[in-house]
Amino acid sequence: MGPGETYSMFQMRGRDVAAASGMRPDERQKGVPSHWNLYVTVTDADQAATKAEALGGRILAPPFDVMDVGRMAVLQDPTGAVFCIWQPKRHIGATVLNEPGALCWSELTTRDTNAAEAFYAKLFGWSPKHSAPGANMEYTEFSNQGQPSIGMMAMPANMPAGTPSYWMPYFQVADCDASTAQAKQLGGSVMVPPRDIPKTGRFAILTDPQRAMFAVFQYAAA
Repeated sequence: MGPGETYSMFQMRGRDVAAASGMRPDERQKGVPSHWNLYVTVTDADQAATKAEALGGRILAPPFDVMDVGRMAVLQDPTGAVFCIWQPKRHIGATVLNEPGALCWSELTTRDTNAAEAFYAKLFGWSPKHSAPGANMEYTEFSNQGQPSIGMMAMPANMPAGTPSYWMPYFQVADCDASTAQAKQLGGSVMVPPRDIPKTGRFAILTDPQRAMFAVFQYAAA
């Protein structure tokens, strides 16, 4: 971090869940809105960045060391979605996942699902699974080493024309409706009110008071 900049770690039970930092001056000047960043763990940040570029992506910030905790780069996929890669050293990243209050899913909304699928499958080895024919909407679920944890959908037709492809985090909650109401009380906004995904769970899309967008998800009862 530079002089005067702040980096905050969010924890549960003394373990890391997520982090927040102030936006860089150049981002503010360009009008970049507040947002969440997706980090994907890699074994070698330099090799991954080079491979991403060869696959049609862009390197927005070349690999650099973050003190002694890791090495990272900021990349953009061929459809315009920005994400980060993280080569851990002393710090692996989030150590609490898939429980209320923690990250449980990451989702890409893109203007070119075919290009995005080819890029991420080749870059990270993710395995895609497409929704069944006749489903209400086309959705791709990616698995990493056999574990599904990433989703992808086409940009909805009602989104503004200039909306770029983007990643969005889902945080697990015990009660979607209660968490949505609490977010409003805390100054957040509701972009998509709570709704059910049959046989899966219930979700809502929210923004925090700085307008950073995220989703909350309640798993269906077993």
